[in-house]
Amino acid sequence: MSIIIFIIILFVLVVSHEFGHFIVAKKSGMRVDEFSFGFPPKLFGFKKGETTYNINLLPLGGYVKIFGENNTEDDKEDKSNKRSFKNKPLWSQALVLCAGVTMNFLLAWLLLSVGFITGLPSSVSQAPEGSVVLNQALTITSVTPNSPALKSGLKVGDKILSLKTINDITETPSADSVRYFIKNHGNENITVTYNRASEKLETNVVPENSTDGSPVIGISMDVIGKLQLPIHQALWEGLKLSSSLFVSTISGFYNLIRDGVTGHGNLSALSGPVGIVGVVGDAAKFGFVYLLSFTALISINLAVINLIPFPALDGGQLLFLLIEKIKGSRINPKVANIVNMVGFAVLMLLMVIITYHDIIKLL
Repeated sequence: MSIIIFIIILFVLVVSHEFGHFIVAKKSGMRVDEFSFGFPPKLFGFKKGETTYNINLLPLGGYVKIFGENNTEDDKEDKSNKRSFKNKPLWSQALVLCAGVTMNFLLAWLLLSVGFITGLPSSVSQAPEGSVVLNQALTITSVTPNSPALKSGLKVGDKILSLKTINDITETPSADSVRYFIKNHGNENITVTYNRASEKLETNVVPENSTDGSPVIGISMDVIGKLQLPIHQALWEGLKLSSSLFVSTISGFYNLIRDGVTGHGNLSALSGPVGIVGVVGDAAKFGFVYLLSFTALISINLAVINLIPFPALDGGQLLFLLIEKIKGSRINPKVANIVNMVGFAVLMLLMVIITYHDIIKLL
């Protein structure tokens, strides 16, 4: 079931991204030859007007083929064609390239806004002034890698109900009372009772000393509840949250690339399709609104990834346009094609490595 949900989410993300390229190219007067979900071999398709619409076998992405964009032999034979991508002004080409990223951001905004309308899990401390947050509960917001909490099976989203030892107990706890309880029972076995997707569970955890000597189990907590807003306010809060996620995702990718360049990168921290399927399954267990939020987050990530100035990505194509603007002439088509093919090969190799790490985590 998780795989089916993942494919549906991927379909929505990819189609929205490629539709951005497609519609702006059409409105700019460019000829769009193909709109495809997935990569070949082709499963089925149809042609409407001048565009062929395809569903391909490998559902790991998609593409829009715009006449003149990829410097193929056919395009070279018709350099004077006014509907060619390369014969349009650079600003028009840039709009087409940016349209996919824009659509992913708009999709995230829409999904988060719908989430706020139906009731989105939100921090009580960050809720808009005057709003009401229902079903408040102390919730785990992050779990430290290799921590006692992770080893005991605790996950993000678990709602802590109580902590107890042989001689002590704290019920309906706050974040401060949990920290105080752990501090006072640092060498003991603590039974944590928690709620996960409406199921009451228990696990045992023994705290470990942190760098400053304080006993910890490796979690961050916050009081989370269901925030439901009217449409106008939901749209505003959805825009604010989408923008915040966009900025924080850019920061995260910057740190990841910086660490990779300096030799401190860790690919095991990334997740590919296999890892995301597992997360999709967890999100689905918590409810539809969690799935909406997760899809919005992935959409933001897809937007940021495509902005990276790397060959075969939209950001790489934008970099080519900038170079052409500076030099006052086009980049040699053969050079551009070779660089894009190498870039695509590197991306596919990276995907294979990340998928390998995903599989290792499951074993």
